[in-house]
Amino acid sequence: MRPKKTRWIKCAPGERCFKPRCKPLSKLEGVRLSLDEFEAIRLADLEELKQVDAARLMHVSRPTFSRIVASARKKVADGLVNIKVIRIEGGCCRIIGRKK
Repeated sequence: MRPKKTRWIKCAPGERCFKPRCKPLSKLEGVRLSLDEFEAIRLADLEELKQVDAARLMHVSRPTFSRIVASARKKVADGLVNIKVIRIEGGCCRIIGRKK
C-alpha cells in the first residue's frame, strides 16, 4: 500500500467532539473523523464546490477526493444514526490558513 499523500486543508477544527446529550460519554461508542475528511465535508457540502475544484484545493486527485468525502459522509451518518460521539482528529494534513 502506498503512503498517503499530504492533504492540504484550509482550517483546522481545533479540538472538536460532537456528543449526543442523551447518554453519558462513558456509555457511547465513537467515530473518528480525520482532518482531511472534515475538510472534504466542508468543501463539498458546506461550500458546495465541485469535486474537481475541492480536490485541487486539497492537492489530491479527484478520485481520491471522492473516496475521502464518501468515507467522511459514512462516518457522520453512522454517528448521527447510531448515536455515537464524532471526534475530529488526526490525518496526514498540512494546514494552509485559518477560516475566520
